[in-house]
Amino acid sequence: MQYIAAFDAGTTAVKGVLVDLEGNAALVRSAEIPTLAQGGFQEQDPETWWAAFQEISREFTAAVPPADILGIAMSGQMQDLILLDGFLAPIAPAILYSDGRAVEQAERLESTCGAERFLAITGNRCDGSLPLPKLMWVKEHRPDLYGRTAHVLISSKDYLIARLTGVCCGDVTACATAGAMDIREKVWSPELLAAAGVDGALFPPLFASHQEVGKVSGGAGCGYAPGTPVFAGVGDAGATTLASGIARPGQYNINLGTSGWVATVSGAPLTSEAGVFNLAAPTEECYINVVPFLNAGNVHKWITGVLAGGDYGTLSRLLERSAPGSGGVLFLPYLVGERFPVLDPDVRGAFVGLSPQTGPADLARACLEGVACSIRQGLEKLDTAPEAVSLIGGGGREPVWCQLLADLLGREISVFQGSEHLPSLAVAAMALRGLGHIRSYTEFTDSLTAGAALYRPDPALRGDCERLYRRYLRLYPALRTLSEP
Repeated sequence: MQYIAAFDAGTTAVKGVLVDLEGNAALVRSAEIPTLAQGGFQEQDPETWWAAFQEISREFTAAVPPADILGIAMSGQMQDLILLDGFLAPIAPAILYSDGRAVEQAERLESTCGAERFLAITGNRCDGSLPLPKLMWVKEHRPDLYGRTAHVLISSKDYLIARLTGVCCGDVTACATAGAMDIREKVWSPELLAAAGVDGALFPPLFASHQEVGKVSGGAGCGYAPGTPVFAGVGDAGATTLASGIARPGQYNINLGTSGWVATVSGAPLTSEAGVFNLAAPTEECYINVVPFLNAGNVHKWITGVLAGGDYGTLSRLLERSAPGSGGVLFLPYLVGERFPVLDPDVRGAFVGLSPQTGPADLARACLEGVACSIRQGLEKLDTAPEAVSLIGGGGREPVWCQLLADLLGREISVFQGSEHLPSLAVAAMALRGLGHIRSYTEFTDSLTAGAALYRPDPALRGDCERLYRRYLRLYPALRTLSEP
């Protein structure tokens, strides 16, 4: 039996799946990683990614002969700023996508190059969460670090690739979030790099997802056979879109990971709505239009810790006792600020409507209803009304959340079984294509969406859901002044 070792280096964990050539998961492993939240910053130590990757890899190579692993491919969180020295060692914690520290630098960059010009080149608007303004921030506030920087990477999986192969690279999907890539030409933009005043030589070569970028070096220490091919892989939104079988406008996928997004595909970047992220897709001549949310599964995790001691089973039982509308309680889900459907890095979450009758079940459900309302608000900002909606990610394991999403969106939702592993399974298609085992991604990924669970909206709740949503829309405008200095 032969395999692909596929990984998803996410925000809370590195997940690995040993995939056979028929697309079956032979072995699944996960290792958690911590986030360093200090002084309002959101950072992670890249060495924790590597330690988690090594732990899983050694289990894989102990379970099957290393020679039977034909290749390695990964997805990973995007829009990070990862600084490496000339020996490929991190010189500082990685600045995560959820860190909006570079607002001032983004405003200056946009002023220098022009807002419309920036949008035309990148397909996206300029804000303080993008890696290019963050690199400007480092140059200005930590010139010692900037001076030691030899390489800049944009995705967590690219650091793992560098450690495995000694090669720095980036895929065009993840690097479309850098604020420095020409999304149509799929090259780093000399114009934007010059406007930012940073050295373009720091940025890695760009690859398509199925291209081989290097081979496992003998000193990687993961158990793989030296010379095993390693492929560029794709940013997590690209892997999720591929896994969910989205093929045409009107089809949408909701990802409920730590952060979340709604994604669809189109033939061109969607630039008419502020806050929509446009990515170059793994498939040629196609673009992924992403509505990104900073707050999704992190809200679920937070309320599980507060009310259930971190035990998701306990929270599920609590939610089963809850009622739609949460007893009149609303929750603004912006625990770490937000970038869509509002762009406000300073806003924080809030409960509204508490009464003596409010109980734990109300609070738990209100949190999940708040995220669902935020997702609906984002969907309504897109050009094409949803015809079909699928759901992927860890949030899909919570049945009450799936049902209330269907009710609040007023759409049937397909929830893929084992969906938290689908991005890792889908990314295996990139290695299989690069090795010549398949001709297109869809040959491999079409079968991944079989057996989805269906959640249909309850017609009896339609009016109540509309009233809840209209109340929710008034919540942020009423509370946003509280986050001002």
